[in-house]
Amino acid sequence: MTRSKRLAPAGRVIDERERQQAEQLAAIEKRVAEQAAKLAELERYHADYARDFAARAGQGTGAASLQDYQIFLARLTQAIQQQTQLLLQVRLERDAVEQRWQQAAQHAKAVGNVMDRWRAEEHYAEERRDQRDSDERAQRAPGSRDST
Repeated sequence: MTRSKRLAPAGRVIDERERQQAEQLAAIEKRVAEQAAKLAELERYHADYARDFAARAGQGTGAASLQDYQIFLARLTQAIQQQTQLLLQVRLERDAVEQRWQQAAQHAKAVGNVMDRWRAEEHYAEERRDQRDSDERAQRAPGSRDST
């Protein structure tokens, strides 16, 4: 069995690991996008609510109503801070998954390069054997020219 054929099962395992890492990266990228969208939604809601608060305050809304608005805006601000932290954590997790995927991809590429090089060497050696066999047959064939 040739070296490249002996290495093929390991190459398949390494390729599968790289594929799994790529799938994990895609999944975490989706989570990052979802969390970023939630943060953007909270920020829009906060901005809308703050505009509404300013408009009502300008119209002379009662103190209790203004206090309720301020309390709700403070809760929204806290929710934005929490969502920002969550987004940061998911991005850090994504960076770690991306690094693992890059390492797996580099490993798969390196093994692939070795297998390609070995296949090329094996092909070249087979061509040399075939040429040598052909030359030997030509020399042994009846009617071949001997050095006379």
